[in-house]
Amino acid sequence: MHAIVIDGDKLGWQAVDAPSLGAGEVRIKVAATAVNRADLVQRHGGYPPPPGASDILGLECSGTVIELGEGVTRVSIGDEVCALLSGGGYAEEVVVAAGQVQRLPKGFDLVQGAAIPEVFATAYLNLFMEAGLTRGERVLLHAGASGVGTAAIGMCKAMGNPCYVTVGSQDKLDQCIALGASGGSIRHDGPFAEQVAAWTDDKGFDVILDPVGANYLADNLASLSLEGRLVLIGLMGGAAAEINLGLLLMKRLRVIGSTLRARSVAAKSAVMDELLRNIWPRFESGEVKTVVDTVLPIAEADAAHQLMAADKNVGKIVLQVG
Repeated sequence: MHAIVIDGDKLGWQAVDAPSLGAGEVRIKVAATAVNRADLVQRHGGYPPPPGASDILGLECSGTVIELGEGVTRVSIGDEVCALLSGGGYAEEVVVAAGQVQRLPKGFDLVQGAAIPEVFATAYLNLFMEAGLTRGERVLLHAGASGVGTAAIGMCKAMGNPCYVTVGSQDKLDQCIALGASGGSIRHDGPFAEQVAAWTDDKGFDVILDPVGANYLADNLASLSLEGRLVLIGLMGGAAAEINLGLLLMKRLRVIGSTLRARSVAAKSAVMDELLRNIWPRFESGEVKTVVDTVLPIAEADAAHQLMAADKNVGKIVLQVG
């Protein structure tokens, strides 16, 4: 088979060995995959795959099931599916644990399917499972125009959670509001914390989802309500910062660190099953949508990475393989 291989400072489409299939696993002929910021970090040596995972880039895919390992009954050969991966998506074939695979929502094509697994699993895991978000609670989403951000906006709207965003431009803010955000701020226009009182009637946010890290920590803690939860999912703004422990005590705050990629098969399967129960029906009714910014052929993976690095996209950048 062929896959994208890191070749110096470029990405090349090259012949590689196909992955072996084990018990409980599914082989998928990949139709599309999608770019995540983690791919860019891994490409430059900063985010190695977990032990046993493919070193090929790509944390999600859509495609057709072509082979089943022993004991697999969850899907059948010929099913169109999407899958949450630990790596390997930038390739003609992937092998993945069956629990991380779901049939596409009814009415979804394979491009839409490729835009589901990583960002919807990340957003759902961290908002509803880690932070325990309940109906009516207010949410702040940093990087609201990202893949995770746009997925979170759709789910918050569907679940009855007012959400606000921070973004990099007025155009991105306008698009986030069109998707269902209640409002937000542009990071170049000043600290978001100055607007939190107006957004939340002086109560603060119940949950903040943050891929930024150190640069936003103080303002995040100040922006949380009593018993608020900060879920940290990235370190784009640095890894080290001072923390006001007194504020944590007085407001009974929780700071939750969370990653998805290195979790066990059982944990990832549980997230995918939660999506099937709670989000798949909303996909099929049109209440929740995937947001695809750009579709490119897999041979243009390098250009797709440049597009993401430029931070111009709203939603997902999808790479078509077939």
